[in-house]
Amino acid sequence: MLAVKAWVVNPYRIPSSSMEPTLHCAHASPSDGCEARFSDRVLANRFIYRFRSPHRGEIVVFDTPKAAKQECGTSGTFVKRLIGLPGERVREDEKGFIWIDGKKLDEPYIRAARRAQDTANREETWSVPKGEYFFMGDNRGESCDSRRWGSVPRNHLIGPVFATYWPPGRISFRAILPATPLLGLLLVVPLRRRKRSGVR
Repeated sequence: MLAVKAWVVNPYRIPSSSMEPTLHCAHASPSDGCEARFSDRVLANRFIYRFRSPHRGEIVVFDTPKAAKQECGTSGTFVKRLIGLPGERVREDEKGFIWIDGKKLDEPYIRAARRAQDTANREETWSVPKGEYFFMGDNRGESCDSRRWGSVPRNHLIGPVFATYWPPGRISFRAILPATPLLGLLLVVPLRRRKRSGVR
């Protein structure tokens, strides 16, 4: 069981409103920005990035750079959306829309009202170093992300979120696996071992 958790999947709880409304946090006060009674709990695929590069638009679990502690008042493990890839230039325009190397990024997951609240980074540009990735929260005005503490090195990435498993009404899955027999086998084999071992 521990081997499966360490190598294949890991569960995480969403503690803040930075990914609202895509991922919910538990509403505790009128000012916290959370939309739900319970925090979403998600599963991240820990092995997929051994076989392919991260994709733009994926929601990724990662370990934060040291600067996050100073900028956000917290650090550790974050969950954000991957926006900028290595070597790209990311720009936020005067209306809060994101551009990648001069091309406007289509972001249907961003609510207009939440984009309007994001005014701190208007007309700023960031360059993503080679081997690093640029992350933002979907709730742009309430997200402490790469716009403040910089890009994230590849070896800090844990894996993409592929499922929400709690609460029951929020159960959902995201397709992240390429349709290749090899990767399917790598996922199934550890699960079979877990069943044979009798671990629950």
